[in-house]
Amino acid sequence: MFIGHFGVGLGLKRAAPQISLGTLFLASQFIDLLWPTLLLLGVEQVEIAPGITRVTPLDFTHYPVSHSLLAVAGWAALFALVYGLIRKYAAGAWICGIAVISHWLLDFLSHRPDLPLMPGGGIKVGLGLWNSLPATLVVEFLVFGIGAWLYLRCTRAADRTGSIALWALFGFLVIVHLGNLFGPPPPSVPAIAWSAQAQWLIVLWGYWIDRHRQAT
Repeated sequence: MFIGHFGVGLGLKRAAPQISLGTLFLASQFIDLLWPTLLLLGVEQVEIAPGITRVTPLDFTHYPVSHSLLAVAGWAALFALVYGLIRKYAAGAWICGIAVISHWLLDFLSHRPDLPLMPGGGIKVGLGLWNSLPATLVVEFLVFGIGAWLYLRCTRAADRTGSIALWALFGFLVIVHLGNLFGPPPPSVPAIAWSAQAQWLIVLWGYWIDRHRQAT
């Protein structure tokens, strides 16, 4: 799941217009922004195993800090608390927490049973949408499309940049997503981790867009 997470961030703007799109991207992708750093530090592990699913060659062998359900609930509460203390916007804090949790729920739909419920191990879950490429394409683009539609319905461009930057983002996300699905396997685990860090640029892109758009 990639483009679907950004779709959630886009769609949640409708529920809390005062939150910047950059913050919504940060929340909805928070655990995938945390994960590559933990990979580089050796705290979590992934292996490249082409064919393990129809969609991704990655075997997520150990990621309890970023992706276990209990840990994600803790990250969601922490994110919401920090946002609430800084912005003094209770509804926005709740939405940010929901955005963080939404990431695990979409991953639960997509992943094979490799998502731990608790950091200490035990039961691992996942419905395995990635075992079907057509189903993955339909679900991800549906979530993204709904989110983009909601964002367009609740904001309008304040200037030319607000329109061009948004549609450029949509195009960029689609291209990256299709590249992930149909491109070759990554050459190494460090390459995965460093390329995943580039998602921070999308978060910054979201802040830039929101400065050039107004809530309707």
